[in-house]
Amino acid sequence: RVLDIDAVGQMVASVLSKKIAAGATHLVIDIPVGPTAKVRGADAADTLERALSSVAQAFGLRTRVMRGPGAEPIGRGIGPALEAQDILGVLQGQVGVEDLAHRACELAGGLLELTEAASAGKGYARALECLESGRAWAKFQRICEAQGGMRAPPVARFQQDMIAPHRGRLVSIDNRKLATVAKLAGAPMAKAAGVALQCRLNQMVDAGAPLCTIHAESPGELDYAAAYAVSDGPIFGIEAL
Repeated sequence: RVLDIDAVGQMVASVLSKKIAAGATHLVIDIPVGPTAKVRGADAADTLERALSSVAQAFGLRTRVMRGPGAEPIGRGIGPALEAQDILGVLQGQVGVEDLAHRACELAGGLLELTEAASAGKGYARALECLESGRAWAKFQRICEAQGGMRAPPVARFQQDMIAPHRGRLVSIDNRKLATVAKLAGAPMAKAAGVALQCRLNQMVDAGAPLCTIHAESPGELDYAAAYAVSDGPIFGIEAL
């Protein structure tokens, strides 16, 4: 059984090693903080930030740590293809991924400021302009063409909704359990597998409404993930009205 352990040293090595090996000189690190995120509170975030900054400085890597909300996933997809669909949605200005677009502009803006490509406090606006003007989408297409061309993300053959047991307001989402459901469905090895959220925190839901959709590439993985989703306590906390 895989242990659910996220030691600070392990996270620092995982985050920084690939960037250092790739020759990066500037790095913005996103740390979501929430009750079921990897980093669960301010004290843990402080410890991780100090460790990241110290190691990055030792390798000459200029780093900015940006904390963000971790009470629910940002975007709708969990899994390679589903997350790719979210990214395409952001780049093409589609409805439903506004939270991801906002966070992407915050992080991109932070990097623009860190590299002095934008003055302090102006990075977000510059990143947003690149997105809304279509320049980011055009650049993404050129990058894809240089790597062999655009390919549509695959779609899982087997899907199943998790539904709300009663009417109410969605007050909590267990991110760790949701990530486990995605893994049991086959992600990330099975590229089309994962979980797609159908609702957000503080949203009103009716009894029988889909809360999320499990995607899998085999019926066995779908059944396995769906069974876990309802067996180990609720993933979605719904306050009855």
